[in-house]
Amino acid sequence: MNRTRLALFIGVMAGSLAGCAAATLMPGRAVPSGDAAIYVVGRGWHTDIALPVDEVSGPLASLEDDYPGVRYMVFGFGERAYYMSHDEGSGEMLTALFPSKSAILLTALSAPPAEAFADQQVVTLRLSQSGADRIAALIWQSLQKTADGSALRLADGPYAGSTFYASAETYDAFNTCNTWTAQVLRDSGFPLDPRGVLFARQVMQAVAQIAAMQARQMQ
Repeated sequence: MNRTRLALFIGVMAGSLAGCAAATLMPGRAVPSGDAAIYVVGRGWHTDIALPVDEVSGPLASLEDDYPGVRYMVFGFGERAYYMSHDEGSGEMLTALFPSKSAILLTALSAPPAEAFADQQVVTLRLSQSGADRIAALIWQSLQKTADGSALRLADGPYAGSTFYASAETYDAFNTCNTWTAQVLRDSGFPLDPRGVLFARQVMQAVAQIAAMQARQMQ
């Protein structure tokens, strides 16, 4: 690791730690409600968004075809080389801080996310069907397309029922998996501010607050 990269790495991480407690809820914005549900999964340093296939519309629904019996689709964003190598060495982690290609991992589930990820934090959020449609459209927009307009498949994922797809977005230290999750939620109507979001903890704390607000609204 050369000194320039090491200094930048230290600077980025110091700034990240300084901002990790920043509020991520946007004041003055209403909390959505509705009959549709999505799930935000905290998996250590990483966050995913899970959608029930019955609520997935538009071209994203085409990804269900490879998984007969799938009930939920889980999507996570990451730096392509690091995500696909499953190598948690510091060299790969450092590379992931700089602008680079990205990938989206689709995991098909036959069980509810809270059951499939029983040892992880799973938060359920409510929204309208139009909001769920917006999330499906945003995830589809993140995917890189082939010449015929289908999602560009890269490789099988790390476990059965998972696939890596190319993403059209750039990954860097300020556009991470957790930033992506926050942006998708923000753009679909949740009062979540992605600015300053780098860590999974920030996202999960914010969505837990939103879920609590929704629960109070339903009382």
